[in-house]
Amino acid sequence: MPGPDELTRFVQRLEAMGAPYMVTGATAAILYGQPRVTNDLDVVLSLDDSARRSLLQAFPESDFYVPPESVIQAEQARSQRGHFNLIHLESGYKADVYLTGSDPLHAWALPLRRHLPWGGGLSIAVAPPEYVVIRKLEFFREGGSAKHPVDIRSIRDVTGLDHRLLQPWLERRGLLPLWMQVDRD
Repeated sequence: MPGPDELTRFVQRLEAMGAPYMVTGATAAILYGQPRVTNDLDVVLSLDDSARRSLLQAFPESDFYVPPESVIQAEQARSQRGHFNLIHLESGYKADVYLTGSDPLHAWALPLRRHLPWGGGLSIAVAPPEYVVIRKLEFFREGGSAKHPVDIRSIRDVTGLDHRLLQPWLERRGLLPLWMQVDRD
């Protein structure tokens, strides 16, 4: 898991922007489940033009690799899978930023994100565990990495899942058979 300084470095800036965001991926799985190693931070971010300007101010080029504004604008224009990276120059720690676009799963999850306490009075907005499970099932279906079922079972066992929230998305995304397999194993 990223150290407090690495995670805080990004989250403080995201919080200061005021744009809706949520930590997801391995970091969310770690927070909801069991510790393991991860090399980056995955963030879903709602980014309009005003928030884009705030992002460019919050992550100064003197401290971070930030793609050119034209690249960020091009990613904003994508309705699905808009993405870019932010990299802290000194540590090399990276945030993969996924834009909400018109993804209905993002739209559903953002209002349900949980604010978890972090050191120094900071709060981290984390995707709901059901969202993390759905995404990890999708990534497992796409790539077959064994880390995803382990993370899913850990989230289920440690934090628990609201099956009323999970079930409709499993059906919509065609993930129910895969869920049943992972849940049973």
